Amino acid sequence: MPDKLTVDLHPVFRSDQDIAQAIRAALFRAAGQRVPLVEIITGKGSGKLRSRVLAMLKQPHVKKLYRRVETAPGNDGMLLVHLK
Repeated sequence: MPDKLTVDLHPVFRSDQDIAQAIRAALFRAAGQRVPLVEIITGKGSGKLRSRVLAMLKQPHVKKLYRRVETAPGNDGMLLVHLK
């Protein structure tokens, strides 16, 4: 069992639908495989992608999958999602 799953969003995804699909797929896959951590790479940029990701993570059906979300220490372009 891997200790983390990584999703790199910044080079590929532009639409909210693509972003939401990638996040949901990663979280459900991690939960199903009992992986405790999902790294979501948003890139540093303007922060728009990061804001969109955080908004999606707050949706009730997604929020029930994790305990907390934090910025990776020393890397503002990565979010760490700690699963339940």
